[in-house]
Amino acid sequence: MSAAVLPTHPLGSTGLDVTTLCVGTSPLASMKRLYGYDVSDERAIATVEAVFDSPIRFIDTSNGYGDDGSAERRIGAAIRARGGLPADVVLATKVDPDPETGAFDGDRVRASYAESLERLGVERVPLLYLHDPERIPFEDGIAPGGPVEAMLELRAAGLVDHLGVAGGPVGLLQQYLDTDAFSVVLSHNRYTLLDRSAQVLFEGAHARGIGVANAAPYGGGMLAKGPETQTKYGYGERDDRVAAAARAMRDACERHGVTLAAAALQFSLRAPFVDTTVVGVSSPERVAQTVEYATVEIPEELWPELEELVPDASLWLN
Repeated sequence: MSAAVLPTHPLGSTGLDVTTLCVGTSPLASMKRLYGYDVSDERAIATVEAVFDSPIRFIDTSNGYGDDGSAERRIGAAIRARGGLPADVVLATKVDPDPETGAFDGDRVRASYAESLERLGVERVPLLYLHDPERIPFEDGIAPGGPVEAMLELRAAGLVDHLGVAGGPVGLLQQYLDTDAFSVVLSHNRYTLLDRSAQVLFEGAHARGIGVANAAPYGGGMLAKGPETQTKYGYGERDDRVAAAARAMRDACERHGVTLAAAALQFSLRAPFVDTTVVGVSSPERVAQTVEYATVEIPEELWPELEELVPDASLWLN
């Protein structure tokens, strides 16, 4: 694939060195309701194989991506086809509620992790996230017998090395970080060219030695496909002023001879408090394109122009 070399970066104080680009795999689960398109088994497996052949050495997935964990199953098929997970690839997954009952307690955490390992065909992963904890009250998350306690037990037993919390609302993520149970935080759609909701969270986590993963730098696709093609921001309805800002940013990028997508990705990559940027991909071609976006030269004078076009904070996701 690409001859480009991606830098690696310590993931906080975990001791893990990861590439500054991480592949997100929710699009590989063929969730048409969310993304608007289907992805076949063959295309998904080929995409993971393309990642293995690329400079990207960090893959992020989840128990809950797709029906019956389809993303993990497809990754597992690619791992088997390769004869095992490449030794230099870091693989992270997430625990999710029971898809039928919605239970998200300690028992479910243990079952979720066991399911993930079986689908992926690996004995363990070095990083395990609590996924979208906004689905339960914070008090339930930290209660005896709850998911956080179970995750700490998994770590104490040596079944996983590091724990992370991954979700949307920054206030809730901060609450979980304040428990001192987690050494990595991931938030999505909240640190982009159009939205800075997560900046204070990320800066504070970085200062504490907590690894920072910034996911969805394209805001759910609008900064990659354009506001005319992708009519939502962050998987939800958008304000017309956000779309107008995206169009103005695209015009600024075109004046400087670069694409809006490349600027959106490098906005995250250049942040000193972001250790890795998680980008969802759904085809081998997108893997190569993402590496290209990450490595193309962007004129320094473009950044202050884009900064002037950021929507008002009242329009951010928070």
